[in-house]
Amino acid sequence: MNVFRSRPALTALTALGATALLAASTAAPSEAATPTSAPRTSVALDWYDTTAQTITAAGATTQVTNSRAWAISWLAAARAAGSVPRGVDRGDYQDAALASAVHDALVALAPARTDQLDAALDRTLDSIPDGAAEDKGVAAGARQAALTLKSREGDGLDPASVNAPFTVPPAAPGVWQPTPPAQAPATQYGNRLAKPFALRGADQYRLPAPPALDSRQYEADLAEVRAYGVKEGSSRTARQTETANFWYGSSLTLYTEPLRVAVDRSPRSAADRARLVALFHVASVDTQIATSDSKYAHQRWRPVTAIRTGGIGQDPEWTPLHDTPAHPDYPSGHNTYSGAAEGVLEALAGPRTAPYDLTSPTAPGATRTYTDWHRLTAENVEARIYSGIHTRSADEAGVRLGEQVAGATLRNAEALLRPAR
Repeated sequence: MNVFRSRPALTALTALGATALLAASTAAPSEAATPTSAPRTSVALDWYDTTAQTITAAGATTQVTNSRAWAISWLAAARAAGSVPRGVDRGDYQDAALASAVHDALVALAPARTDQLDAALDRTLDSIPDGAAEDKGVAAGARQAALTLKSREGDGLDPASVNAPFTVPPAAPGVWQPTPPAQAPATQYGNRLAKPFALRGADQYRLPAPPALDSRQYEADLAEVRAYGVKEGSSRTARQTETANFWYGSSLTLYTEPLRVAVDRSPRSAADRARLVALFHVASVDTQIATSDSKYAHQRWRPVTAIRTGGIGQDPEWTPLHDTPAHPDYPSGHNTYSGAAEGVLEALAGPRTAPYDLTSPTAPGATRTYTDWHRLTAENVEARIYSGIHTRSADEAGVRLGEQVAGATLRNAEALLRPAR
């Protein structure tokens, strides 16, 4: 089995990301007005955890809508905390601004959690000395939350818009059709019509066509899924089956802990931590928009349809390890997400870190240890093949697309992080 290797583009992204973060950190001369105390990690991490809890408890049914909630709330935080008024304590101001911005944005986006969010804000403000820094930080956070929310009104990322109706084309070789067992209508079609944060449009990085049905690449792709992705009698090892199970769930859920590790280990200020979270989720939203654009532009059938009805070793009884999601094969959404996540994390947190452990809700009892961000991507590439739901070409094209969106996000970081007015 091949192991996907990161492309040299990520090295350039790392340099670009560091430059973007430094530029954002020094854009406003007033930020250096007072001496800086040692960075305080607790407020950024507290609100990271509060955001995760809020989305878990009261989030939308569509992943991209929840990614949008993260992006809006933490963009507001980064914008509010990024420029400190003269004459106030920087740490106190940034902590108050971050907490106020995330609180107000999440109250608007998840009103069912208002009581919990109010209590969290009270705890944060109780830990900050009363005075001008706290008052101005709270006011800045409230203002940036309101303006950031307003700027995203009607952006097409609500659940109804995300799952806009899609007319299934007539059955033909290579063309997507609903898949067993549910034969469900297509989902996520509306993502491609939504408003991105950093991209010029959903089709900015539209992928070239997938391998032709009569190509050697396509034949190899299908043979690999047929052997390693079948539910019964596969060529998978126990470890490979665990990999498929580990990465089967929501990418947003699976990447919440790796991003938290990066935030926790960042030596930078609360404002810089907010920028990391904001840019990560901006990239994830735009990646999901770009993914749906390529998926529905090419409408490539899923492996289960190809193997059951296609012209290469047709097997009407072939069944994948995992049920196939209801949207086209090319590219893999899990891998576009992974490519974008790796691009932002490597750029803003460095390519390697001390060991950290991950668990997965779809692989109970399994714990995996990592020392970088790339391994997450490599496992996602393999996992979708072992699950029987994507081809390698769809996986690797997805990683490339995610990397491109990460690059666009980092190049636009200064504009994205500039306080709204």
